[in-house]
Amino acid sequence: VLGGGARGATAECRELAEELGAVLVTSANGKGVVDERHPLSLGVSLHVPAVQKALGDCDVVLAVGTELAESDLWAAPPDSLGGTLIRVDVDPAQMYAGVAADIALVGDARVCLREVLRAVAAWPDRPQAPDPDSNTPVFVREVLDERDTATAARDARWLPYLRVIRETLDEDAVLISDSAQCCYYGALPHLPVGPRGRFLHPTGFGTLGYALPAAVGVKAAQPERQVVALSGDGGLQFSVQELATAVQLQLPLPVVVFDNGGYGEIRDEMTARGDTPVGVDLPPVDLPALCRAYGGAGEHAPTPDALAAALARALRTPGPTLITVPEETPV
Repeated sequence: VLGGGARGATAECRELAEELGAVLVTSANGKGVVDERHPLSLGVSLHVPAVQKALGDCDVVLAVGTELAESDLWAAPPDSLGGTLIRVDVDPAQMYAGVAADIALVGDARVCLREVLRAVAAWPDRPQAPDPDSNTPVFVREVLDERDTATAARDARWLPYLRVIRETLDEDAVLISDSAQCCYYGALPHLPVGPRGRFLHPTGFGTLGYALPAAVGVKAAQPERQVVALSGDGGLQFSVQELATAVQLQLPLPVVVFDNGGYGEIRDEMTARGDTPVGVDLPPVDLPALCRAYGGAGEHAPTPDALAAALARALRTPGPTLITVPEETPV
């Protein structure tokens, strides 16, 4: 289990997983520590019931640089994770927060994992790691299939657009997400990232309006890298005035907004409870026109092909380009 504290130990995390044939799963902060297309990776799925059940069946769980907190698990932490829980963290206080460690390794993730790798190499009569055609990758695919089948109807509205974003961007691109359904249900599990890239998500308080100002900051700090903000229309309007800052910088910055006409998560929760949705629908706003009013560019992308073309243009255009994608309501 990899969290944001494993970021400096990407090579060691991958090597240890391959040596042991161990399944990898990350928190939102650990997204991309090991390439999410690796056959042993479950990606950002720590919060998924099928994955939590699989963890509960494990003999040993090694958690690296993660709090194992409610914001990681999307639920109150259980009393235990599997059999023996080994935790690696630079902060000794974390060993007994969330889920208490059975074995505590306090220190830098890279240093600790190098020592673990040495111990594994010296392990007498160590079982051989399974080959790529073994049951472990099959197990990974089965768990991912279970995860995706359960949410297929909900997630179908985002998947074609997320595929286009992945195909268009460089491997070292930085994606910044908002607290939006298209991000935590869509991009976190379904837009794969590797160790060269980064995916920044407002974990914890789920801050609305995070994506745009954070993307401006990243692009200002690393102007040579592709930077893209992902948001919903509700969250964007918490900080939409930061388009002015992006215009001043004149650095290419695509802002992709999935527009569902309001606060979709709260609307869906009200509907699920049998309540009449109240205070969750926003009047239509021509967001691309608003970006143009600030001095940037703006486009509507009603299809994945249109998004691909608009995103390619935005990556070459100085200043922000706001691209809206109409979000279909799932059946």
